Amino acid sequence: MSEVKFSKEHEWITLEGDVATIGITKHATEMLGDIVFAELPDRGLNVEKDGTAGVVESTKAASDVYTPISGEVVDTNQSIVDDPAKINEDPEGAAWFFKLKIKDISELDTLMNREEYDKFAKETSS
Repeated sequence: MSEVKFSKEHEWITLEGDVATIGITKHATEMLGDIVFAELPDRGLNVEKDGTAGVVESTKAASDVYTPISGEVVDTNQSIVDDPAKINEDPEGAAWFFKLKIKDISELDTLMNREEYDKFAKETSS
């Protein structure tokens, strides 16, 4: 697995070849609380960087899921739609949301590494 990158909207992304796996961060799940619903993008959908690509709802709030890079949705994680609680259990692992065939790899340069993200998350939650 490659290095994990993070967006300011609290999504994480990993890269394998030209396919990126995207989900929401542990910090996002802690802010949202118990997640009770997840909606994912359709396979074949072309998404643009920072565009909406799904929705999560918790007992506290609903939140859009954004795509940190542009590409075509090639896979989705049906298991989190069937059991949204999995998102709280393993947000940065098995509870990934969707996979994209990357359109422009240079967009990854705009994202944060773990250290930068942890600092950003701490600053924005206080």
